[in-house]
Amino acid sequence: MKNILVTGGAGYIGSHIVRELEESGFRAIAYDNLSAGHEWAVLSGRLFVGNIQDTGRLRAVFDYNSIDAVMHMAAHIVVPESLEKPLQYYSNNVLGTLTLLNIMKEFGVNKFIFSSTAAVYGIPEVIPVAEDSSLRPINPYGQSKAMAERILQDICRAEDFRYVTLRYFNAAGADPLTRIGEGKEHATHLITQCLRTAAGTKPALKVYGTDYPTFDGTCIRDYIHVNDLSSAHTEALKYLLNGGASDTFNCGYNQGYSVREVIHAVKQVTGADFPVQYVNRRPGDPPILIADSTKIKKKLGWAPQFNDLHTIIKTAWDWEQKRLAKHKFCRYDGGLFNKS
Repeated sequence: MKNILVTGGAGYIGSHIVRELEESGFRAIAYDNLSAGHEWAVLSGRLFVGNIQDTGRLRAVFDYNSIDAVMHMAAHIVVPESLEKPLQYYSNNVLGTLTLLNIMKEFGVNKFIFSSTAAVYGIPEVIPVAEDSSLRPINPYGQSKAMAERILQDICRAEDFRYVTLRYFNAAGADPLTRIGEGKEHATHLITQCLRTAAGTKPALKVYGTDYPTFDGTCIRDYIHVNDLSSAHTEALKYLLNGGASDTFNCGYNQGYSVREVIHAVKQVTGADFPVQYVNRRPGDPPILIADSTKIKKKLGWAPQFNDLHTIIKTAWDWEQKRLAKHKFCRYDGGLFNKS
C-alpha cells in the first residue's frame, strides 16, 4: 500500500482528498497546522500537526512514515487577503513549497501533485481557458501559485522528479454522506456565503460588482464539486505511479455560472429568500473563469460524477445544516497529533 502525504490534509479540500485516497486503497498521511483545517475532518489515516515551513516537523513526518508521493495543498487562498498581505502569501505559498520540496529531495521522494488555481490565468483572452493559455495572474495569490508552478518545471528539467499540477477552479459542495464539508467559520466562497445567509447566520449576502462585462453584470465562475476534485487527485496519483510524465491539468466542468445564477439556485434549493446587498467591485477579481477540461478527461480518464449546480448546492446545504445542528466541533490546539 502506497503512503501519500497530503499537506493541508485537514482542510476543506484536503480532507475530502484524504477520504478519497483511503477509500481508493492508499494510506493517507495528513499534515496540517489547523489554522483553517480541523482534526475531526480527517476521517481516517494519520494526522500530524505542523507548519509547512517547519523543517524539523516535516523531517520527522518523513522519517516516521515511508512516503511514496506528496499532494501539496497547504496554501493561503483568499484573493482579497492576498492583496492586503502579499508577504504572507509569498512566504507561505512559495517558500513553504520550497521547504517541502527540499525535504522531499532529502528523503528521495520524487512524485508530487500540486494544488494550483485558475487564478494563474488572470483575465484570459479565450474562454473556456486551456492549460496552454498564457499565465498572467492579477493578484498575489495567483502570482504565488504561478511562481511555484515555475519552480516545479525547473526541478523536473534538472532532476529525477515528476509532478502533476492541478489548476482548481471553484471548489464547492460537500461529502454526500455529510461526514465532512466546509468547516471554517469565516469561509469566503460564494456558495458557502449564500448558504450561511440562507441559514440566518449571516445578515445579508454581499455581491461585489454588477458592472462586469458578462450577460448579467456579475462574475462568472466554473464550480466543481469537491468530490470530483478529489477524484482528479487520485487519477493524477495513479498516472504518476504508472510512470506518467509531468503535466498540468485544469479541474473544472467547462461550464460557468454567474453570481446571480448561483444566488437564484441557492434560493431554490434552500427555499430561503435571503437579503442581498450589491456593492462595489473587489480588486483582483477577473470577470469570467471557465475551464477547458478536455485534457484531464482525455489523458487521465477523469469522469466527474457531480456536474450539476443544484447537486453541488444540495450537498453543501445538507452539510451546513448538520454543522449548525451539532455545532460542537473542536479544534486541536497544537502539538504533533497522530490519529491512527
